[in-house]
Amino acid sequence: MAENAITPTHFNIRVYGILMDSYKRVLLADEFIRGMYVTKFPGGGLEFGEGTRACLKREFMEETGLEVTIGEHLYTTDYYQQSAFKPNDQIISIYYLVTTAEPINLATKTTLFNFEPHQLADPKGESEVFRWVAFNDLNENCVTLPIDKIVVTLTKEKYK
Repeated sequence: MAENAITPTHFNIRVYGILMDSYKRVLLADEFIRGMYVTKFPGGGLEFGEGTRACLKREFMEETGLEVTIGEHLYTTDYYQQSAFKPNDQIISIYYLVTTAEPINLATKTTLFNFEPHQLADPKGESEVFRWVAFNDLNENCVTLPIDKIVVTLTKEKYK
């Protein structure tokens, strides 16, 4: 654990999916959450009584409307990562490769954080849009979160 880190009191388990389409593009989520702009892989928090694969299927359905098939496990956080949003939480992120039937019927944007006007008017101040990034253009700078940066490298190595 880092020297100045707060001692964690809770685990926050997150499950994410790497979805690549037939055009060799990877799906990313651009979010405005808790006052921060974040680009990450689609997915979210594990609920009590839920398995990691069921969590990811649920998260994809809730966020994108896509029914995904959960494939190979790619990575689980293997070091201490403090939550950016809740300093007392230790983040554990689990990543799977996912597939879905094509053509993929999902509204996406082509530019970073291109939210719809109704999303910007959300009183909770949270918004999410999806964007495809060409596999060849995918790099650590495409994502915000430190664990996602590791997963970008692992994904590039897996599919090179």
